[in-house]
Amino acid sequence: MATKTTKNATPTECPRCGHDKLDLIYTSPVAGVWEIYHCRQCLYTWRTSEPARRTQRDAYPDSFKMTVEDIHNAVELPIIPPLRKS
Repeated sequence: MATKTTKNATPTECPRCGHDKLDLIYTSPVAGVWEIYHCRQCLYTWRTSEPARRTQRDAYPDSFKMTVEDIHNAVELPIIPPLRKS
């Protein structure tokens, strides 16, 4: 099912993984201009005012889409080492 996310529309699925559990994490200081959403599954975060290729599952690039298997098999990011003392 294609999701149409337009400016001011509430997204129903993550553009990257298709998961339907999203959190609204921030809204524009000017009411109704944009919102920022965060996917609980793949951790993708986007602003609703971004282009369709970033906000709509059917327009998101196939090479960057993720499955549950991709997420579970993802390599962990390395820990940032402490700063050196001068």
